[in-house]
Amino acid sequence: MWSRLGALLQQAVETREPSQDLLQSFIQHWKGVTQYYLETTDESCPARNTDIPWRLRQLLDILVYEESECATQEGPEDGNDSGPVGTTGPCMEYLLQHKILETLCTLAKAEYPPGMRQQVLVFFSRLLTKVQRPLLHYINVHRPVQKLIALGGDAVGVTAHKEELQFLISICSKLEKDPSLLCHVLESDVRDEEEGATGSKKQKSKQSLFKAVLRLCLCQSQTGRLAVRAREALLGVLRAAQQEGPARLMAQSDLSQHAVQRLCELHSQIPLSTHPCDITAAEDTDWRTEVSSEEDQALPPEVSAVRRFLCWVEYLNDLLKESQEMIAVTIADAITDHYLRGILQEELLHVSELHILRSTALLSAVLQQLKPSPLTKRLVTFLLGEDRGPEKRSDNAPQLRAQLIQRCNHLSDEISLTTLRLFEDILQLPEETCVYSLVLRNLETRGYLSAGHEESRVQDVEAFEGTDELEEDPYFTDGFPDTGLRLNNGNQDRGAESAGTEQSVRSFLSLVPEEMKSSDSGFDTYLQDALVQYRSCCQYTSSWGWPQSPQPLSTGASGQEDFYEGLFLQVLLDRLGSILDQPYEVNLQVTSLLTRIALFPHPHIQEYLLNPFISLAPGARTLFSVLVRVVADLAQRSQRVSNFREMLLLVRRQLLGQTPVQPLGHETLCKGLVVLEEFCRSCAAASCHHHPLTCDLEIAMDQSAIASGGH
Repeated sequence: MWSRLGALLQQAVETREPSQDLLQSFIQHWKGVTQYYLETTDESCPARNTDIPWRLRQLLDILVYEESECATQEGPEDGNDSGPVGTTGPCMEYLLQHKILETLCTLAKAEYPPGMRQQVLVFFSRLLTKVQRPLLHYINVHRPVQKLIALGGDAVGVTAHKEELQFLISICSKLEKDPSLLCHVLESDVRDEEEGATGSKKQKSKQSLFKAVLRLCLCQSQTGRLAVRAREALLGVLRAAQQEGPARLMAQSDLSQHAVQRLCELHSQIPLSTHPCDITAAEDTDWRTEVSSEEDQALPPEVSAVRRFLCWVEYLNDLLKESQEMIAVTIADAITDHYLRGILQEELLHVSELHILRSTALLSAVLQQLKPSPLTKRLVTFLLGEDRGPEKRSDNAPQLRAQLIQRCNHLSDEISLTTLRLFEDILQLPEETCVYSLVLRNLETRGYLSAGHEESRVQDVEAFEGTDELEEDPYFTDGFPDTGLRLNNGNQDRGAESAGTEQSVRSFLSLVPEEMKSSDSGFDTYLQDALVQYRSCCQYTSSWGWPQSPQPLSTGASGQEDFYEGLFLQVLLDRLGSILDQPYEVNLQVTSLLTRIALFPHPHIQEYLLNPFISLAPGARTLFSVLVRVVADLAQRSQRVSNFREMLLLVRRQLLGQTPVQPLGHETLCKGLVVLEEFCRSCAAASCHHHPLTCDLEIAMDQSAIASGGH
């Protein structure tokens, strides 16, 4: 306190001497700083208790005052705050010529007196912020700045996070206003050399600007604001560096290396025992959310680790989105090489169930947060490979792709469920490669059709033109419930297509016999849900150039060899065929995934999955043919269960939470039937929306939704 009082008295004396020359005053204050090191004997006295902070403030005030005086003398027409042009005052000249900043940097490194580094950081921050003219282009400024940045990793100054952040933000602010200054801040590597035990010199790893900022991006503070400000500062620099020169400098820097290194470190901190649902359902993953150290420590360790990881993933997303393309590609390549291939691939191929579950759930969480960027295509290629040719049963598929697909039918239901959710996230990516690689590559030739399919289709069209009413569905002869759908219009050219669509809808709705149904709920809800998903699919597939109608069958294209639907569809149809013997959660995920695929607006997908009346090639199967076999099996098994319908209704009420859960016999069979019934309605709704004449139906549904909302 006495030292501060003395400083104030000295300041009062000096203010009574207005005639004192600024340069002399500047030199006097600087000598006051250096004199401390010649006279002091108390090495334990903190720097804040000396007159050093006051003298540094005086130096800064003189520089700011001198700049304002120079600007006044030059006049507004001569002033230039955007470049190095203009008069440099004698005090600034003294600062540069006598390398005062270099000396302060040396004192900060020595951390003597204790806390000196914090005082130097504050001085540098205020100098770069308050002095308006550019300084970083001077070698006697940017060299000390680089050295001071490099000190950030030393253990001596670990308590100076706040001051270090202010210093780095002041640099980032200057770079954001003028990205051309990057060539001075990132001009050369700053390395400290030390004498080794043998007398040879060795180099320490540098602490670059980006490494320092990224380190602070993950640090914990009392309010959590420190990390958020560091992230905002770096994002601002990337957003401003859009010209080729600064962008190339940043692309060649260690930015991507350290950003991905942080991602790998956060991945390793997530416990292996973390449940997949805790990963995919994590909340508060916005990197701008301020989370204090106390709040973070109050969370369970696995929840805190997952949140930090996903926050960083979202931050990298924004870096990729805001960066110039050259920088974004560099960051995306680093993530692919060091994280996806270096860490995640090994875990995904691991034999340990814990490794598989954690890595698969993390991948799903990353996909859910991923925005369109250069990383998207690299991630898809990493998962699915680059091959676009038709799959064959004897093919040696890429190991990762084949492993992931086969895990959809794993012995462990939890692994199957987690992997199925992963593929649902993959198919929601706005990348045509996902749908093509998993679904379309083996449907392109329409090899599932018999050789005489086109002739029979022509005959069906001719038969329709000579009749006024629809024929009964050939699969069922005991009539259909009235769905209320009438897709026909007066256009006879498209009448056959409209009639076939209505028959397809009614076929799916009538697939499960009435006596086996657990509910008679309406069809409107399924139509509305399907419409929302269908419009979403159409929105991001509109630019993919998909055909509006099926490709013509080439002569001899059908029947040459047994049709193979591809590994992914094979596993899904196998799973669907076992719907009566699988856990309820797995059935829900399988049918949800198939419904999403069926809603893609591609004519081959519609034909293969939603057309019950196509003539199949020998050995081929479709979604409808698999369902027919399931229903036939259900009919036989239900006859061997007494009071089957009563048990089915009770199970449905339990699933809806209307009845307390209690153990029941044949519970898996009944739950499978409930899912089967709902899936058939979903397929009927999907078939309806694929029809090109459903615009009136969709408009009517929108009007109905508006009317119900008004009530």
